[in-house]
Parts: sequence; structure tokens; C-alpha cells
Amino acid sequence: MIAILVAVCLDWMIGDPPSWPHPVRWIGSGISALEKQLNTEKARKCKGILMILILTSIAFLITFILITVLYYIHPIIGVLGEGVVIATTIAQKGLIKAGLDVYNPLKSGQLLEAREQLSYVVGRDTEHLDEKEIVRGAVETVAENVSDGVTAPLFWAFIGGAPFAMVYRTINTCDSMVGYTNENYKEFGWASAKLDDIVNWLPSRITALLLIIANKPVHMKRNVAFKILFRDAKKHPSPNSGWLEAALASILGVELGGINYYKGILSRRAKMGDAIVALDKSHIILTNRILSRTTILFLLAIGIGGILIELARAWF
Repeated sequence: MIAILVAVCLDWMIGDPPSWPHPVRWIGSGISALEKQLNTEKARKCKGILMILILTSIAFLITFILITVLYYIHPIIGVLGEGVVIATTIAQKGLIKAGLDVYNPLKSGQLLEAREQLSYVVGRDTEHLDEKEIVRGAVETVAENVSDGVTAPLFWAFIGGAPFAMVYRTINTCDSMVGYTNENYKEFGWASAKLDDIVNWLPSRITALLLIIANKPVHMKRNVAFKILFRDAKKHPSPNSGWLEAALASILGVELGGINYYKGILSRRAKMGDAIVALDKSHIILTNRILSRTTILFLLAIGIGGILIELARAWF
């Protein structure tokens, strides 16, 4: 629990400086190297399974050995070292910065700059988006990554410490790089996409509930927000992202989803939430605040969980 708290504090303070070495970059390099070697000819699905087994095994073993050695040297060194490793698997500060990088140009009326900043964090085409669609892209991106970038790695760190958090980040990085349904990755990325759905299934649902508990909905009562959450969550093509988008839409009183273009190809996404108010740039700031409050409540929840587990162990 102390290691998790250290990790969140480190992320709040320094985030992920681009010039610093980072495990996710190493994982990405490993994925690229294996993808070039394995994503060829026949049996691509089996090779995709082999890739993710290799990478998760390496991530677990290296992290486990490192943390074990640090704890052997001294428990305090072990806790601090584990906190540093867990910090590399979360990205709350990075998410908030991504939202602000879109908000600040919008505030100054610089649509071109806002579109460019949004293009760095979304897969959809951004060249012709108006302000409302730019805001929707930013809000949806933060919503989808509340779990991927913050609460899910913390959840797995709570279950199995830094080794489990690093395995989660490896799976999530594999999915982000090869978990697509296009011709090149449909078979090879199948295992990465499915495994990412599995490891995010519980954290995404816990996070969706905590989003509404931690943040008072702006235009409705909480019981109505929960109804919207359960009504709309399953409309999303992702089994997990819909829970987060529906929860955030209900808190803000806006409608998310709609028409997106990916390399010129139209994609219709189901609508999430009720359009009580129109999306505007202020919702990006509200979304960042919602993310921060939810992270604090998630920390409190796993802190209470940890205390209850220790009390149960002591009792029995």
C-alpha cells in the first residue's frame, strides 16, 4: 500500500519526463522486434499468443527479481523501489496534460493547434473537426484511459505488486500496438486484444462506479446517472471503454459518441449519455478534475481493502 501511494505521488509530481528511460518504451521496442519476426505467413494467431507470452514472462521475471533484490537489501529500499516501478505503469499527469494541451489552444481560438494536439492522443482523423468535436475527442480519450492509464495498473499493483502492474502495462501496450482488426493485425493481435479485455474487465467497471460516486453529476441526481451508466455502457464496441464513457457522459450531462473518421473511413459510434448541455471546452477541465477525484477515491478504496485483508489475515 505504501508503494502504491509512493507511485501515485511520483506520478503527480514528475509524470513521465520524455528524456528519462521508461519501461514502456522498452516494451514497445520488444513488441516491434517480435512483430517483425513473427507476424508473417501462416499461424499468425498462434504467433501472436507466443509474442504476448514471451513479453509478459520477461516483464514479470525482471520486475520480480528486481523488487526481490531491493527488499532483500532493505525493506524501505524495497518499498521505494517498488513505488518507482509502479509509477512507470500509471499516467495520470500525462492524461491531464494531454487534455490541457488541447484545451489551451481552444481557449485562444487556435483550432489548427487544438486539432494537431488531439491527433497525438487519438486514432481518428482530426483535420476537419470543429470545436465541439475536438472537445468530444479529448473527453472520450481521457474517459477511456482513466482505467487503462491509472486505476487498472493500480488495481493489479494492489493484487500482485509491481510485477503484476508491469505485466498489465505490457498487455495494454501490446493491445495498443497490434490489437487492431485490420488485415495486418486481425490474427496476430487477437491474443493481445482479448487479454487486454480480460485484465481490464473488472477495473473498468469498478472505475465507472467510482467515477459517479466520487463526482456529483452536474445536471442530474446520482441514481439517474447510474441508470444512464447501465443503459449505455454496453453500446460501445469495446467491452470496457463503454463503462467509462457512459459514466463520464452522465456526470457531465453531455452526449458522447457519434461519427468518427479513421483514415477517411466513416465509423459510427453509439451515443453515450443524454445531451442536457452541449459540449464545450470547459468540459475538458471538468474531465481532468473528475479524473483526479476518482484517483483519490480509488486510492482510498484499495487502502481500505488492504486494511480489511490484513485484519482478516490476523483474525484467522
